[in-house]
Amino acid sequence: MNDSVKLGSKRTRATIAALAAVTACAATAFPASASVIATPVNYSAEDAALQLSAVGSYDTGIFDESAAEIVQFVPQSQRILTVNANAGVVEVLDASDPANPVKEFDISAAGTAAADGSVIPEGAVANSVAVRADGLGVVAVEAPDKTDRGWLLYVDANAAKPTILGAVRVGSLPDMVTITPNGATALVANEGEPAEDYSMDPEGSVAVVTLPKALTAKNQGFKGAISQAQVKIADFHAFENNLPDGVRIFGGREDATGVIPEFPVSENLEPEYITVTENGSKAYISVQEANAVAVLNVNSGVITDLLPLGTVDRMDIALDASDKDKSINVTTWPVEGFRMPDAIGSYKVSGKDYFVTANEGDSREWDGYSEVARVKDLGKDGLAPICDSVAAEVGLTVKQLREDAKLGRLNITTANGLNADGSCYEKLYTYGGRGFSIFDPNGNLVFESGTEFEEIIAEANPEYFNSNHTEASFDSRSDDKGPEPEGLAIGEIDGRTYAFTGLERVGGVMVYDITTPTDAKFVTYVNNRDFSVNAEELIDEGSDEAATVKAAGDLGPEGLDFVSATDSPTGQPLLVVGNEVSGSTSVFEITVN
Repeated sequence: MNDSVKLGSKRTRATIAALAAVTACAATAFPASASVIATPVNYSAEDAALQLSAVGSYDTGIFDESAAEIVQFVPQSQRILTVNANAGVVEVLDASDPANPVKEFDISAAGTAAADGSVIPEGAVANSVAVRADGLGVVAVEAPDKTDRGWLLYVDANAAKPTILGAVRVGSLPDMVTITPNGATALVANEGEPAEDYSMDPEGSVAVVTLPKALTAKNQGFKGAISQAQVKIADFHAFENNLPDGVRIFGGREDATGVIPEFPVSENLEPEYITVTENGSKAYISVQEANAVAVLNVNSGVITDLLPLGTVDRMDIALDASDKDKSINVTTWPVEGFRMPDAIGSYKVSGKDYFVTANEGDSREWDGYSEVARVKDLGKDGLAPICDSVAAEVGLTVKQLREDAKLGRLNITTANGLNADGSCYEKLYTYGGRGFSIFDPNGNLVFESGTEFEEIIAEANPEYFNSNHTEASFDSRSDDKGPEPEGLAIGEIDGRTYAFTGLERVGGVMVYDITTPTDAKFVTYVNNRDFSVNAEELIDEGSDEAATVKAAGDLGPEGLDFVSATDSPTGQPLLVVGNEVSGSTSVFEITVN
């Protein structure tokens, strides 16, 4: 392996130069218990105010089957609720000792009678969970056929045994649920993905659900208190003929099957994740594939705006675009990245709300329609070629640009970038921003991390730069979304606000001080992963799955939850992380330096 490093962005070269006091692959020693690694990757700014240390973990022992995804800490009962999509349940963990989370029981929705008369069947899948301050928990439950309508399950998260309180029907593929700060309303992102063959493509929507006012012994069971009438569906019909410029609408049933639906825009928009402003009046919803954020008026239950998120111009902000160049080559290319956030958070500064996006990127790639191609595929198999002007931007010919060691391996979309007559691609668009962004309430960009995640990882752990999650490798994800930021949590410590971003592929959590939205600063990066353990390879060779994932540490962080010092059982702030590939739920203690 050629381990030469080329670092491209001006802002990040200055940032990296300032990181004089760092510990890479440092021995922050904790006994190897469950998935806690003795020598995690630790890398910090010289003046880092915080450090994160993995202190405990609960393992399912299930590799690469989404056995630990979304996590929620419950302060009153000192529990962690972990969504195990593999088993279709929510696992309830006793976290009163964060160093030793212990499973208590599962919560399964199957067999629950809902307020609309339906019964949640076997095979229904828990996707997300949220808990109100009094212990009322709500679980987003997907139907066995994802194009059917799902449910919102009510549970008592403080009960000593599984206690299901009822359910209501929501939209198709309820992927995420959150509760407004006052506890009055649950909001459910109904993603509405199509069937593989596009025989069905449900509309995306947001369910606005009025919750019971209190969870008490007197009204447990909510007899007469749960009604389907408490569910209002906020749809996107107002945007059918009023779509803002920059919102991506493509690859619907018309493209896949020739069928023109009644509401093509509404079918195309797929809500992913929701954050609610501090006063609870407004919610921001990531609409990932559309590269947009929807704005919901919580009180009226109406989606009022769609905010396009724009692109990261890779002629200004560098990236490593090839997994075949045998080097870390973070440099500029004539390509733009749709931010396409997954998780989204919000916070208030000087009376003004800002929202934060983890710019994962995602593509439509179904049996009935796929937008995915590599740059070197353009000009083949019926795809239009690259316009000469694109390669000329970097002084190359199209043939040179399409080489594997240059831009040829990068995954791009065929749905955008054609010139006016459709004869060639005058712009190349790829998936994800490889970092995080901060926007003001109107969707104006105020901060972009740009190249920083890739360049920090290049410094912190160069041998496994842009590694995949299932196997420890060098540079294997550079051609496809890089570190792939996915999960996000925002928390306040000692009057400062921090963004914690989980990197799905290489792993770990990137921490930034976002107190000043226009000038967010890197604080620390920790990765509770042992790169000497190649999990996928060992399992392919017949090694014990549970022992392998335990040795490998955390793989594929998905959901993050910040726990304040006030709510923490130790009196120290915590970060809980669900890891979908290793199937582990890990607890990090946050120490103020």
